[in-house]
Amino acid sequence: MTSEFQTFFAAAMRRPGVIGAVAPSSPGLADLLAAITPTTGSPAVVELGPGTGSVTAAIQRRLPVTGRHIAVEIDQAMIEFLEAAHPGVDVVHGDAANLTDLGVKADAVVSGLPWSLFQPERQRRILDQVAAILTPDGAFTTFAYRHAGAMAGARSFHRLLHAVFDEVIVSHTIWRNMPPARIYVCRRPL
Repeated sequence: MTSEFQTFFAAAMRRPGVIGAVAPSSPGLADLLAAITPTTGSPAVVELGPGTGSVTAAIQRRLPVTGRHIAVEIDQAMIEFLEAAHPGVDVVHGDAANLTDLGVKADAVVSGLPWSLFQPERQRRILDQVAAILTPDGAFTTFAYRHAGAMAGARSFHRLLHAVFDEVIVSHTIWRNMPPARIYVCRRPL
């Protein structure tokens, strides 16, 4: 089986504008992103852009056995890797811009998407889809690389988060991620 890093690196080289990262998320970043995963009941968690599964593993550690974890991935090689590495996860080949097609209400949506690389229209389309599938008490987490904060796409995304959600909390910098990143925790779609 190909290693996680080999699979991730090959996908990043094939589609740098879609993958948008140089390495999988660090354990610290993954744990913070997954912290919104409910630990009781039968929650549904939707993960966007799971890549090779570093955040997937963190979600699985928190998710009760009665929960459902749907991972939406666009890259076929990553899908195959995820299916082999995380057989309990429902891996869907799809686009985050079409989340309502899943036919599920999510208690949590966890994203690893490269928001700063997307045009504002695509950012808005995906965020509207996230808002549409969240339960009233649901939460959305995502991250942004610290160095990308000045990019037009990052500034647009920050504004859109505040336009789509009533509550947007920004974490401290996770310096032990490559590259360093911040987490956004969002609740109550407007």
